[in-house]
Amino acid sequence: QVQLVESGGGLVQAGGSLRLSCAAPGRTFSGYYMGWFRQAPGKEREFVAAIGWSRGNAYYEDSVKGRFTISRDNAKGTVYLEMDSLKSEDTAVYYCVATRVFTTTTTTRWDYWGQGTQVTVSS
Repeated sequence: QVQLVESGGGLVQAGGSLRLSCAAPGRTFSGYYMGWFRQAPGKEREFVAAIGWSRGNAYYEDSVKGRFTISRDNAKGTVYLEMDSLKSEDTAVYYCVATRVFTTTTTTRWDYWGQGTQVTVSS
């Protein structure tokens, strides 16, 4: 079974930055869209960002636009989420996802999920 492995989470002060990484050992996810979701305590899981394979077209949830940047290194099969100007409301478990078919940020069925990495922003 394909496994996505996230890393880079941790504790940071408000206004700080973190960079999350996600890779699938032994697989590059060629042709797949990859992205990130997050789930805060007591809240539903929500879409954060996604990026295409070839043109690198990116999509963002409104609250993170201008603060978060998603990117990928196709040769390494790795996707990144650079998070700047972090706020306490960004505190959540962040999940890496992958799919072959991207429709919209709310209707896409994501086929692969990682185990998640905790991001905690202290105010």
